[in-house]
Amino acid sequence: MRNEQIYDVSAELKREFGEVGSESCEKAIAQAWEEYNAQILLDARKNAGLTQAELAERIGTDKGYISRLERGLTVPTVSTLYKIVAAMGLKETLQPVANSL
Repeated sequence: MRNEQIYDVSAELKREFGEVGSESCEKAIAQAWEEYNAQILLDARKNAGLTQAELAERIGTDKGYISRLERGLTVPTVSTLYKIVAAMGLKETLQPVANSL
């Protein structure tokens, strides 16, 4: 007979980050989104064929700032995000998501 164990991911997340809606859980969710967005920026820059230094030059900042963005240590302002998107030859689109609220 195989020894199969059921792993309760929800219980593990609750133990690690607290109840949904708690301050610790909300903080973890915010951090996860920052890391997710940082990865999107990193992937987009690489897909555009740009180095951090090249992107920084295009938007008038330094390579260190781009590095901090891509590591999720800094969150860009909306205007800086638009500059980054344009510098990579991309287009930003804001559109409603079904059942978003």
